Amino acid sequence: MYRACLLLFFLCILGGGIASQPAYAALPHHPNHELHKEIEALEMQWRQAQLNNDVSVMDRLLADDYIGISSSGTIETKTEALALRRAGTLHITTLDLNDVKVRIYGDTAVVTSRADLQGTNGSRDISGEYRYTRVYNRRLGQWKIVSFEASRIHDLGEREKH
Repeated sequence: MYRACLLLFFLCILGGGIASQPAYAALPHHPNHELHKEIEALEMQWRQAQLNNDVSVMDRLLADDYIGISSSGTIETKTEALALRRAGTLHITTLDLNDVKVRIYGDTAVVTSRADLQGTNGSRDISGEYRYTRVYNRRLGQWKIVSFEASRIHDLGEREKH
C-alpha cells in the first residue's frame, strides 16, 4: 500500500508538471519580423532583376528544381526561365508590387502579391494586373525560389463578355 501511495504521489507530481504547462506552449511560434523582412527583400531583388533582366541574380535566387506556372498555364523550369531571359524574349518595363503578404512555415515562405506589369513576351503584350504566389524554401541557409504561379486579373467587363 505504501509503494502504491508513493507511486501515485510521484505520478501526480510528474503529471501535474506536464499538465500545468500553459496551453500556448504547444502552439507554433509566430515567425519573427526579421524573416519577413528577409523574404520581402528577396522579393525586391527578384523584382529589380526582372526589370534589369539580370540573369545572374535570377540564377542565384531560383532553386535548381524550380517550377513556374504562367498565367496561361505554361510550365517553366529554371533552365527554361533563364534561357528566356538570356534570349531577351521576355521584356518587363514596369513591375509594381502591392498587397504583398509573407507567411513563413519553418523553412518555407509563401508570398502572395498583386503585380501591375507592363511588358512583352516575344511579340505578345503581357501588360496587365496579376495575382501571384511565390514559394521560397531555405536550403543550406539560403532562401531559394522553388515555385511560382501567376493569374491574370480580368476586369469585370471582360468577365461579363464571356
